[in-house]
Amino acid sequence: MGLFDKFNGLVAARSELGALRIDPFGVEIERIISPTEGIIHGRHTILAGTNNYLGLTFNPECLAAAHRALDAEGTGTTGSRMANGSYSGHRRLEEELAAFYGVRDAIVFSTGYQANLGMLAGLTGPNDVVLLDADCHASIYDGCRMSGAEVIRFRHNNADDLAKRMRRLGARATDTLILVEGIYSMLGDRAPLKEIVDVKREFGGYLLVDEAHSLGVLGERGRGLVEEAGVLADADFIVGTFSKSLGGAGGFCVSDLPELDLVRYSSRPYIFTASPSPATIASTRQALRVLAEGHELRARLRANFERLHSGLTALGYTLGAPPSPVIAVVFDDKVATLKFWRDLLDRGVYVNLMLPPATPNGVSLIRCSVSAAHTPGQIDAVCAAFADLRTVT
Repeated sequence: MGLFDKFNGLVAARSELGALRIDPFGVEIERIISPTEGIIHGRHTILAGTNNYLGLTFNPECLAAAHRALDAEGTGTTGSRMANGSYSGHRRLEEELAAFYGVRDAIVFSTGYQANLGMLAGLTGPNDVVLLDADCHASIYDGCRMSGAEVIRFRHNNADDLAKRMRRLGARATDTLILVEGIYSMLGDRAPLKEIVDVKREFGGYLLVDEAHSLGVLGERGRGLVEEAGVLADADFIVGTFSKSLGGAGGFCVSDLPELDLVRYSSRPYIFTASPSPATIASTRQALRVLAEGHELRARLRANFERLHSGLTALGYTLGAPPSPVIAVVFDDKVATLKFWRDLLDRGVYVNLMLPPATPNGVSLIRCSVSAAHTPGQIDAVCAAFADLRTVT
């Protein structure tokens, strides 16, 4: 087999897209106007696929903090946290994240992807067992693969299936790592955290919750589904990202377990990756303060995603889950979904296109992500574009 033969399937798929004159993976936002607007293909476009849930990418205080750090500490650290890449801001952010969650400590990673990769590869090894929800993010699967642990999937959002598999493990269940997400990125549905915690209490094990899409969105203080469900103390590890509600780039894990610090010495993705830039750390620290006090932002976000969800439901579209900032419109036909995505873009609405095999159950998805920065008029304009296509298709 030749080196590039493995790409034959990709070549065929790209040829299919070329024949349709659709390139969903090469979209360039030529100019950013605001957190919710940009220029794409020379056209003014509503950005409804950015994960910018609180709209903080242009927050004046975050921008000012980034500028100060850029002037004081330069463009980058040029080293890993273990070498020369730990500046004072990195440790301050870890302390502030730990205080935000009310736990002992935190670790900051360079990306959200690396937070999962680094935690799973650092925590587990070939002699360990990981039980993960079947719909977990690719970064979780990749971290498990890197760790070499035994991986057992349980049915999506099915605590009974988790319990059945824990029961089969017998005494090994005590040290099993259970992996779930707060809000799942594809369909926007939530984990049944209370039921999952009940299983953990019965059989033992450790629970890691990825709150990438629920940080800043759920809970009184925006601490995610663990806070909203009242099980924060039962989550042994909480992973999150800076690239969504916090408007930057990077990731973290917080825990009340003293062993978290040992991950710094066992996680290759942490040890061998350059640390986040000073400007990124500074803007994230300020964004965390805004998030913690962001009751009004969360209320505005909720009003926006409920408005879009009800609008699309009224139009007769099949949606993947109850209202959340992730609103996925479900299609059965891949080619029809591709054309629908292109036609939305032609109408000035940018959303995300999700196709199998990355999607659950082989469906195709038009995935919207709603921001607190969207105006009611912009939400209505998105609905109007969907309405127009409803009549066309």
